Amino acid sequence: MSKKIIWITIISCLLLGGTIYTASIYKNVTKTLETIHEPEIRKVSELRKTEVELVDQEPISVLLLGVDERDDDVGRSDTIIVLTANPSLSSIKVLSIPRDTYTEIIGIDKMDKINHAYAFGGIDMALQSVENLLDIPIDYVVQVNMESFLEIVDSVGGVTVENTTAFEENGYLFKEGPIHLDGDMALSYVRMRMNDPLGDFGRQERQKQVLLAVLKEGASFNSLLNYKDLLATLAENIRTNMTFDQMMDIQKGYKGALANVESISLTKGSGKRMNDIWYYVPEEKELSEVTLVLKEHLELE
Repeated sequence: MSKKIIWITIISCLLLGGTIYTASIYKNVTKTLETIHEPEIRKVSELRKTEVELVDQEPISVLLLGVDERDDDVGRSDTIIVLTANPSLSSIKVLSIPRDTYTEIIGIDKMDKINHAYAFGGIDMALQSVENLLDIPIDYVVQVNMESFLEIVDSVGGVTVENTTAFEENGYLFKEGPIHLDGDMALSYVRMRMNDPLGDFGRQERQKQVLLAVLKEGASFNSLLNYKDLLATLAENIRTNMTFDQMMDIQKGYKGALANVESISLTKGSGKRMNDIWYYVPEEKELSEVTLVLKEHLELE
């Protein structure tokens, strides 16, 4: 059973900056965000000439990796989401990449499932492999241990989504229509796949639903009554190449893009078994179209 959803953590990080109201809280937040910062992760993509200027509100891209860490290996990134934000257009585009996508793993000269890139070479190899697949620069990356999911959803008071298909999972009955989810329910909601007529693609759509719901909850989240517990959860379960100042610049300059969020997908490919392993092979035309959409949104074309 895969563990998904990393979106919550990056939003929680960014929005904390907008709700700081005492020197004590500011100090605690700063210390936590410095803890999750990984300076060894590259700062500027080779596909960019210079680093993006956040104070000028240039379009940016963010890779979100939800990692299922295991006792016997480093784990795999079963959640792979690319988010682009364009403040001048007040818009965000969100793409979920199927974890079984057959692509080149940059750094080991091998074709494999894209979620194996993290297992082979950690955040950096996953980042470079996603860049190569989509042919766009990835500016920032956030890696989250999925064990943090429940606590973070609960810390923002849960999320409300519009469920399109009634189903039961892990003892929870998810009715059709608007439903409110706490952390444990949300995890079950996005994990369900076997009873979904769309299979893994249906799960990806629920994943995006929860992402958008968390974005909205986070944007109006003004209470820091539980901020110490939230910070402890973030410090233990998140790693990013964003600095504290960059997070603050994004919080201040990019939050307005939440007014217009568009979900895009890779769904026209086909399943193919090679050496007794199942892969998802993207359709080249659709992949090219998605690349073009993201490049235009990043103002690269």
